[in-house]
Amino acid sequence: MGDESAPKPCRFPDRIGAVRSWKLREIETPGGSRSPVVLDSDEAARAVLIGLDPGQQLGEHQVKEHAFVLVVDGSVRIETGGETFEAPPGTLFTFEPDERRSVSSESGARILLFLAPWPGRGHYRGEEEAAQPAG
Repeated sequence: MGDESAPKPCRFPDRIGAVRSWKLREIETPGGSRSPVVLDSDEAARAVLIGLDPGQQLGEHQVKEHAFVLVVDGSVRIETGGETFEAPPGTLFTFEPDERRSVSSESGARILLFLAPWPGRGHYRGEEEAAQPAG
């Protein structure tokens, strides 16, 4: 008989009851930032894995959600608010809605992006105008 208490290997995604898990270093991200992988998405949040090929960047941008960026592999440079940060694996950044930033990697990297709530107010163009009462 095997040891039933031994940990089980995770697959993409692995499900244990309602819990799901992902091996972020094993998920393919072909095409780098042009092929983000949505891992999970519901009204609470969206989780997206993004590969950055060497020299690739996510140019200056902003989103309507709170954004959390975790460096999984490699290193990235984040520019925001006139400051530049070099970030090795394990670094977590948080951004307020509409906060502008850019993310780049000279040597290649893998980042995990969480957006919450999903979608944020005003994410879809025209949404805020449609919510305004006609005057």
